[in-house]
Amino acid sequence: MTSHTLGAVDTPRVQAGPSPQHLLATVLGEYLDSSDARLPAAALVAVLAEFGISPGSTRAALARLVRRGLVASQGSGRSTTYHVRPDVIVHHHAVMHAFLAFGAQPRQWDGHWVVVSYSLPESGQPQRHAVRKALGARGFARLYDSVWISPAPDAVAVRESLRGLLTDVPGARWSVMRARFEDDPAGQGPANAYDLAGLAAAYRTFVADHAALRADVRARRVRPAQALVARATLMDAWRTFADTDPDLPAELLPASWPRPQARETFLEVHTALGPLAQERLIELMAPSWPDAASWVTHFVAADDPLAAPRGGRH
Repeated sequence: MTSHTLGAVDTPRVQAGPSPQHLLATVLGEYLDSSDARLPAAALVAVLAEFGISPGSTRAALARLVRRGLVASQGSGRSTTYHVRPDVIVHHHAVMHAFLAFGAQPRQWDGHWVVVSYSLPESGQPQRHAVRKALGARGFARLYDSVWISPAPDAVAVRESLRGLLTDVPGARWSVMRARFEDDPAGQGPANAYDLAGLAAAYRTFVADHAALRADVRARRVRPAQALVARATLMDAWRTFADTDPDLPAELLPASWPRPQARETFLEVHTALGPLAQERLIELMAPSWPDAASWVTHFVAADDPLAAPRGGRH
């Protein structure tokens, strides 16, 4: 699952390292919920400085978001203010709900796999790369060279995707089917196409990497000045799993699968840091945006019983 599958809004792609566009989109998506909020550029410059981003890089990222239609501007010169489009806010909320809900419920499964098989001519290397990328983005794994599988219940979306990629390619052949596999006591069955050992190790690393922060949260040692960066870093780490974990049914997972523990760590820390990050944002924005306290909020998981009511306009 990626944020790009949730709508046509052209959000910045997540990159390795601090991307000003990504950070700016994250701040606007997590901490503003109204397109009526009018921010001066100086307020956003102050926020991204918290992440080590220079004023010039912040202003350039803001200009790019305006060109992409994610942010609109009003006025001119030093009186220019910026606001997030209503449809972009809706998109951000859908993405956030998906990230926060990821892993909450095991996938229901009837034992059938969606199987994709394709054959392309030697000249079809660009299309072959595009097909592999499209299948990987939909949670498919390569069972054999040109045979990919997924326990996803619906084959319609991948069929439409392949039709768009391969219909006009001379000599291309492909098929999408649903199939059951025979029991495989040797452990070489379809689930073996996924790197579950690597994924499990990544989840355990996530828990270990955030153990100290979780302890500080429980002991109330985290101050607002730390919370904003810590919460964004935590979200980016969890976002990786939501984008790459194929979300296999419980029947296909090894015993003691570590995702529930990782999700508990994420939700507890993300929820606890929300009010502190909101406080820090207001502190950073208020000198150039006196109305900041009336508009800045924070996003929480709707299904989290530990979550406090969402802050915001008052």
